[in-house]
Amino acid sequence: MLDLFQIGAIDACGGLLPIVRVIKKGLFPIIQIGIPIVLILLGTIDLGKAVISSDDKQVKEAQGRLIKRFVYAALVFFVATLVSVLMNIVAQGGQRDANTTGWEGCWNAAG
Repeated sequence: MLDLFQIGAIDACGGLLPIVRVIKKGLFPIIQIGIPIVLILLGTIDLGKAVISSDDKQVKEAQGRLIKRFVYAALVFFVATLVSVLMNIVAQGGQRDANTTGWEGCWNAAG
């Protein structure tokens, strides 16, 4: 029986290069860019609704939520950036030869 992971050329990832590439080039950017944008947009919409209602209490609550969402957006952005940078640093430090078969070679091959 043919193993799905062995179809095509054997690479540094043992056939998992497309999955690692999706994580590195697809998932990280969505987490790093998309989630903060959504958080900021939701906070802005909440604040807009509160301003339209003309209730000072609701405006203050919406401002507090917007500030919290800005902080959460910054944290998500920097955590995703930190993980990506650490993975690149560790992967670069692990390159002892061109035929590295560990996860370092796999991470570098995906990029």
